[in-house]
Amino acid sequence: MGGAAAVRAEADRRRGDAGEAGGRGRRGVRQVRDPHEGSERRDAAGRHGRRAAADDGGTGGATGGTAGAGAGSAPRGRKGRERLTPPSWLALTFLLPALLLLGFLVVYPIVYSVIRSFFDATGDFAGLDNYTGVFQGHDNIVAVRNTAIWVVVAPTIVTIVGLVFAVLTERIRWATAFKLVVFMPMAISFLASGVIFRLVYQQDPDKGVANAAMVAVHDMFSTDRTYPGAGPRTAGDQPVRDDGGAVVAARPVTAGQTVILPLVKVKPEYLPETAEPAASPPKAGSGEITGTVWFDFTRGGGGALNQPNQGESGLPDVRVEAVRGGEVVATATTGPDGTFTLEDVGSGQVTVRLPQDNFTEAYRGAEWLGGTLITPAIIGSYLWVWAGFAMVLIAAGLAAIPRDALEAARVDGATEWQVFRRVTIPLLAPVLMVVLVTLTINVLKVFDLVYIIGGGDPNASVLALEMWTESFGGGNDQGAGSAIAVLLFLLVLPAMLFNIRRMQQERK
Repeated sequence: MGGAAAVRAEADRRRGDAGEAGGRGRRGVRQVRDPHEGSERRDAAGRHGRRAAADDGGTGGATGGTAGAGAGSAPRGRKGRERLTPPSWLALTFLLPALLLLGFLVVYPIVYSVIRSFFDATGDFAGLDNYTGVFQGHDNIVAVRNTAIWVVVAPTIVTIVGLVFAVLTERIRWATAFKLVVFMPMAISFLASGVIFRLVYQQDPDKGVANAAMVAVHDMFSTDRTYPGAGPRTAGDQPVRDDGGAVVAARPVTAGQTVILPLVKVKPEYLPETAEPAASPPKAGSGEITGTVWFDFTRGGGGALNQPNQGESGLPDVRVEAVRGGEVVATATTGPDGTFTLEDVGSGQVTVRLPQDNFTEAYRGAEWLGGTLITPAIIGSYLWVWAGFAMVLIAAGLAAIPRDALEAARVDGATEWQVFRRVTIPLLAPVLMVVLVTLTINVLKVFDLVYIIGGGDPNASVLALEMWTESFGGGNDQGAGSAIAVLLFLLVLPAMLFNIRRMQQERK
């Protein structure tokens, strides 16, 4: 019995030791799992001690020590944060080179321009005369007007075209390639772009791409042919004479007669390939008048004057009119051999006339670099350069639009146009505003394209170009140029502040 009791006592002791070890292991696991448990207990003890001290009117040693340990953790946190922040003198040392460069390149020129704008070309004080002079004189008024046109038209068109491109690229297969092609002009300098479009807008269709395309389209729908410079002989008794640019027969004719209309001074390049050797007028029938219009010139000499000779070319596509009493009673067009027939002439004498339109210059396209179209033409080149910029920014905004909103509108029965107008555009409004303001700032400073394409034409001038002209381009009046520069700065400033404010709002 005593031996059995001893065995049971030893077993109980061992189970007790194992339980105590397990308890210590579980406490260790809890401590590993919850490292903040000890601090939380200490904070709770501190709070309990403070309440006890307030109730008893004294301080407990253990509670006060715990509270003191809790309070001492705050200074250690502040010291750690302070160690992460560099000293002010060190930050200023690193910023000083950038600040000096910024002041030298930005602040100093602005201040000096403002001061210089109050003095004239000789350096004498002029007050506000330079500022009032910006709105006086024909060239200055044209520059102000063109700048206003640029500000209103160019950013709007570029933003609209960029929006259209951005929307369409989401629906085409080769969107990346299309974006690359549209954005590529941004990689070209404004100087090179100006040279390119200076050639594009050349008046000669053989050189200018724009007029070459216009002439090609015009010739597709118009078969009129002209012979600029052609006309009758002036010496002696000739069968035809000049009449204010038109060519008329020297004598009236009646139905049943024939008439000859020889012309000279026809340039070889205007003779069409379809022209055939000149033929004698066909026999006229009842109520008809026939005749021939030809180039009365025989290569190598010889031949009779005022008669179709061998080797002489007929003039096709010449419009012929029969005129009686100032009214056209019949018309005809010459064939490849120059012959024509006027039908239903009626009774009485008529005058056979070749209208002036036959001898005017052929259609050569638009005068892009003339006084009327030069500003729209330059804006067109600006659109070519900046459309890619607007497209990329707007496409990024489109990619950020939640597709759920678009799909919900379609499920509700909205058409694609309604989705675009009532969902896409409102969600894109911030991006569109940023693009529009950025382009407006850029337009106020446009110089390269106007200078290269306009070629110094006052009809194309803008304020930025006028500023350079007044200061360095022959005016030699830095005071007037500085006044224009300050005015441009004041015009750009609101747009810059708007952009900065919008960026700050987006950060918040």
